[in-house]
Amino acid sequence: MQMANPKRSRPENTAGDFYVDDTCIDCDTCRWLAPATFLRAGEFSAVGRQPATSTERELALQAAVACPTASIGTHSPASELPSIRRAFPLPLEDNVFYCGYHSRKSFGAASYFIQRDEGNILVDSPRFSPVLAERLESMGGVRYFYLTHGDDVADHEAWRDRFGCERIMHKWDANVETLGLEILLQDEQPYALAEDLLILPVPGHTRGSTVLLYRDKFIFTGDHLAYSIRLKHLYAFRTACWYSWEKQILSMETLLKYRFEWVLPGHGRRYHANAEEISRQMGLCIEWMKSR
Repeated sequence: MQMANPKRSRPENTAGDFYVDDTCIDCDTCRWLAPATFLRAGEFSAVGRQPATSTERELALQAAVACPTASIGTHSPASELPSIRRAFPLPLEDNVFYCGYHSRKSFGAASYFIQRDEGNILVDSPRFSPVLAERLESMGGVRYFYLTHGDDVADHEAWRDRFGCERIMHKWDANVETLGLEILLQDEQPYALAEDLLILPVPGHTRGSTVLLYRDKFIFTGDHLAYSIRLKHLYAFRTACWYSWEKQILSMETLLKYRFEWVLPGHGRRYHANAEEISRQMGLCIEWMKSR
């Protein structure tokens, strides 16, 4: 595994073992994964406080493994790294897991794994890692590889070659690299992949953006919907809307018809609350979007 370069450590780092070097791309991964250690300093991440407990150290090392640019390092050898690498995917709730291993090709987008008796699902693409592949194999492999939109496909071909899975994305986001996907959705109608899995087209961020609703509890939103620490409510990326803001508002309004408790985005912060609070948050999000 490539590691950060201590000679390129950012001057904003707090002195100590952990550091962030100047290859950081400000994807935010380390700041939400290990918030006690990492913060935004200037335009990029830095170590704001050295880990003070074993739990904080573990989270900081998880951030180092997850970092898409290998920008996080330690001055002394981290003997725990092999076990940290093998710990991914990390359990989130029920049979849903966070994959880590973010890819620079997707600007550090998060990916998730759903373990199901009927066939496991990989949601958006982590960077390909033999260690992660072995772990997913031990958990039953991958039947479906669902891609929320064309921005976050990263190493999809390597994962397809490893597991022989069926890749799913909307045809409107397909390009020369993804036209060969096994399942290309064709219109703006909901698509039932299984009784517990519903794909909802949400054009806006891109024309072919979709979200995946699982068990009326988890929604995997790609770059359509996330939580804002600054605004303190759910929101959409106004400055990263590549197709139509007006369409994205309409797409957001369609989600009001559905119940869920977990918002799991590719970019941005995830959010967990009861369905009633999520509905209230969605209302705040739509009001905010209409004011932009």
